[in-house]
Amino acid sequence: MKRIILTSLVAFAFTATALAQTGREIAQRVKDRPDGDTRQAEMVMKLINKRGSVRERKLISYSIDVGKDKKDRKSMMFFQYPGDVKGTGFLTWDYDEIGKDDDKWLYLPAMKKNRRISGSSAKKDYFMGSDFTYDDMGSRNVDEDTHELLGEETLDGLKCWKLQSTPKDNRDIYSKKIAWIRQDCLIPVKVEYFDKMGNLQRRLEMSEIEKVDGFWVAKKMQMSNVQTEHKTILEFNNLKYNQPLDESKFNVNTLEKGAL
Repeated sequence: MKRIILTSLVAFAFTATALAQTGREIAQRVKDRPDGDTRQAEMVMKLINKRGSVRERKLISYSIDVGKDKKDRKSMMFFQYPGDVKGTGFLTWDYDEIGKDDDKWLYLPAMKKNRRISGSSAKKDYFMGSDFTYDDMGSRNVDEDTHELLGEETLDGLKCWKLQSTPKDNRDIYSKKIAWIRQDCLIPVKVEYFDKMGNLQRRLEMSEIEKVDGFWVAKKMQMSNVQTEHKTILEFNNLKYNQPLDESKFNVNTLEKGAL
């Protein structure tokens, strides 16, 4: 009996350690999920308020992996419709290095000037009236958060890992997030963001998941602010991967021209 108890305790301790290790490993696998060296897509953004009123916008986006190990990324998007936002551009240089802030610029044609998005307070602002913050518009190094595997759950008949990620920097915009990650394709199908008070603030849901050019992709995203009852839907069309793109064009001068 003592041997059984001892074995069970050892197994429990080993499992707890394995789960802690696996949490980070899963987060790294999600970040490393293959998605080509370049990407481009046509996007439809729908802004829906609590009364159900819908505003629709159309965009085109491009991104390219850069750097020695292609761990950094440059992205650019342009608004094409409607007229009040046409020509607006957004440029991001994402750095995988811990402690190095990403570079972000927003070009507003009405003002004919670029606005630099910087500082922790700016990251909390919402992008172009959507429910995505400027911080959401970039990527994070896996080790900027502590990852804990909470277990496994089945969503829509598919097995998912339930992963909790807590920022190591208490100046971050959320206290934690919990993601349900599909085990077959490593795409988070649901992510819940909690504010500094520990209350659920936003919920991201990804759907229409399929392979395009051999890469798994979610062709629809819905970010819902459960506190304001406002939501944003992003739909991706005409996705293309590994198309030739010129890294040198991902700059503020191109942003002002309104097209890549």
